[in-house]
Amino acid sequence: MSVSQLAREIKESPTLVFNEKARILRERGEPVIHLGSGEPKSKTPFDAIMSCTATLRTANIHYTSTEGIPPLLKAICRYTEEHYAKVIMPENILVSSGGAKQAIFNLMMSIIDPQDEVIILAPYWVSYTEIVKMVHGIPVIVTPEDGRFEPRFEDITKAVSSYTKAIMVNSPNNPSGCIYSDELIAKLVDFCETKGIYLIMDDIYHQLYFGKTKPVSVYKYSHKSIDNSKIVVINGISKAYAMTGFRIGWAIANREITLAMRNVSAQNTSCPSVVLQSAAVGALTGIQSGVESLRLTLENNKNIMMRELRAFNGVKVREPQGTFYCLPDFSAYSNSSVKLSNFLLEKALVVTVPGGEFGFEGHLRLSYCVSISDIIEGIARIKWALDLNSPNEIYIGERKMRRNWK
Repeated sequence: MSVSQLAREIKESPTLVFNEKARILRERGEPVIHLGSGEPKSKTPFDAIMSCTATLRTANIHYTSTEGIPPLLKAICRYTEEHYAKVIMPENILVSSGGAKQAIFNLMMSIIDPQDEVIILAPYWVSYTEIVKMVHGIPVIVTPEDGRFEPRFEDITKAVSSYTKAIMVNSPNNPSGCIYSDELIAKLVDFCETKGIYLIMDDIYHQLYFGKTKPVSVYKYSHKSIDNSKIVVINGISKAYAMTGFRIGWAIANREITLAMRNVSAQNTSCPSVVLQSAAVGALTGIQSGVESLRLTLENNKNIMMRELRAFNGVKVREPQGTFYCLPDFSAYSNSSVKLSNFLLEKALVVTVPGGEFGFEGHLRLSYCVSISDIIEGIARIKWALDLNSPNEIYIGERKMRRNWK
């Protein structure tokens, strides 16, 4: 049996790989702490449950239009006006049945020709590069060289060539929690509109920010109407509404690209589930206090993780401004983040995600959308496993463990 060359070239998702390892250990009864989680633990909003339940009670569960049901399109229009100060029409929206990830894939299928280049800012979400490859494009990585998580505008423009089709931006950023400066976003909008390059904003975390550092609306700096613009905004209900299992996302673009994305979607998924779309309507139009509650919880958890990490010899950490991730530098202990993640899972039973998969080798992505006790104990276990100046013994679960390596 053989598989295609393309399939052979696509990497495994590191988050899913370590999730599977953790699942196996937990099934064996091991006291695993999961600091690699990519989803909040909050319950689904009540309004979302009521909305999808009402749809189920009709027993009228059939195909919908490819672009999404009218109530959801209307809700996304209202959401965009409220959060982005931008008026859009339903014709500018495609709802996707695979969350924001599917929306990005549909977009790339619609705009990328073979050998087109997409500039991706590191650190980047692991799927960006693989999605670009799957549509026969070429990912071009721009990595900050000053130790920060925000690339310089000059370095981004130097990476642009005659083959550049798009620039991909994720702010607040997974995995670093960095929010790109208003100045950088303004320059990118002007540059892309001048050069006729697509500017893709993955805004899935845009409501999960801390303090006064709020991500700016990309439309603030655009001088073009949405139907004359190559700005594309990706969003969804997975993160801010803690609805990862509903898999509803969307893309907002000019009508020409939206029509192309609808054609792509019609041939691969037909349409999103009406039940799940109804839940999204409930989330977007219902009481919004759950989003603020999640944001405040994450900010408190972030503060606790920063406190624990700053007491860790040899670890360098930049405080995240949003999301539920941080990306500490563990290179003092290992330059191979994959080996380090495997070591910590084996010795300390703590799940982390290798930073090399995000374009930042020597780093680990840690998630603080877990319980406070898991944050404190998880960092304590990591410190015990790595810092030889820490106590030689620790309890992991009910077992007393002794460090017997150097």
